[in-house]
Amino acid sequence: MPVAVYILGLSIFAQGTSELMLAGLLPEMAADLGVSIPSAGLLISAFALGMLVGAPLLAVVTLRWPRRDALLAFLAIFVAAHVVGALSSDYWVIFGTRVVSAFVYAGFWALAAATVMSLVAPQSRGRAMSIVAGGLTIATIIGLPAGTVIGQHLGWRAAFWAVAGLSALTMIGVLAKVPGGRPATVAALRGELRVMANPRLWVSYGATALSTGSAFVTFAYLGAMLTGTTGIAVAWVPAVLGLYGVGGLIGITIGGRFADAHPFRTLYVGAAGMSTVAIAIAISAHSPAAMIVLVPLLGAFGFATNPALNTRVFALADGAPTLAAATNFSAFNVGITVGPWLGGLAIGAGLGYASVGSIGAAFGLAMLATVAVSHRLEREPSTAAVSSVARTPEFTTL
Repeated sequence: MPVAVYILGLSIFAQGTSELMLAGLLPEMAADLGVSIPSAGLLISAFALGMLVGAPLLAVVTLRWPRRDALLAFLAIFVAAHVVGALSSDYWVIFGTRVVSAFVYAGFWALAAATVMSLVAPQSRGRAMSIVAGGLTIATIIGLPAGTVIGQHLGWRAAFWAVAGLSALTMIGVLAKVPGGRPATVAALRGELRVMANPRLWVSYGATALSTGSAFVTFAYLGAMLTGTTGIAVAWVPAVLGLYGVGGLIGITIGGRFADAHPFRTLYVGAAGMSTVAIAIAISAHSPAAMIVLVPLLGAFGFATNPALNTRVFALADGAPTLAAATNFSAFNVGITVGPWLGGLAIGAGLGYASVGSIGAAFGLAMLATVAVSHRLEREPSTAAVSSVARTPEFTTL
């Protein structure tokens, strides 16, 4: 496997840590900035908003760019945004830096995926992408608790500085190992847009958004819930958040193993599991013992569906995947945006942190219904003509 693939995975780890670590820093940031915890939680939604817009837009804009130059530009802007955020005491300035850094992070994701596909043989692409995407999974295990520990002991600004420093270091690796020059082949934008007309693709995007919303409406306020409702000492919060990451690693590993052969079964089990865990959190949020069990399960079911959701999109958009895959990345961030926003509304209305579990369960049940619709469309011959590349054998059986 080319070293560049691992460098790109490390870059995703650095940037993904920034995406995730605010879940453990909300109380500290809220107190320092003089805002409520739900308002601080909107900084998570701000990051997702930037990714929502950035993924499809920059995927199209950078189709003809020299890949290494674009990757370095995205990383440089990401680092600068975190430096500005670390130096600012204004909530709205920090909000803006979160949007900007997420915008270029989304562009980095889209371009990193295209770069990986060009660096390895077709039979190695799945493994290569798992290495790159694995950077985000490792961020939940190492980056999230590490960022929380740094934030608790040195202040949340120190966590921002740490992300900026690590991201700057990855620029050296990108410069040294990612090939320069323009891509040898450039996808046709017209073909990409034609694929986007497939209605089954948009049903799949809906499942992606609902799946992510189900997990993130709880995850966004998990640190505050553990201390404010469950009664777990602040010092133990990073360890419990680390359990979420361990569960996520187990979930994505198991989900990846079954996603190709049984995508719909994987999605059904994942949606049902997320709904069950979320309602259990709503009921048991006051119990430390229950939460220690439920937190890794939340991570496991939340990540288990990701491989099937991604594989589904690539199957429906085979031959013109750039914009379709980038839009699926945006769909993930619709869930990341809407989930914490709704959770913040519930908490702000006085319903307590446990209420986010009920919202997560509603998202999970809606996802279950969406997957059922998608499965029904898959088995209807009349829909096969929508796209010449829509059906592949592995999606015809449970």
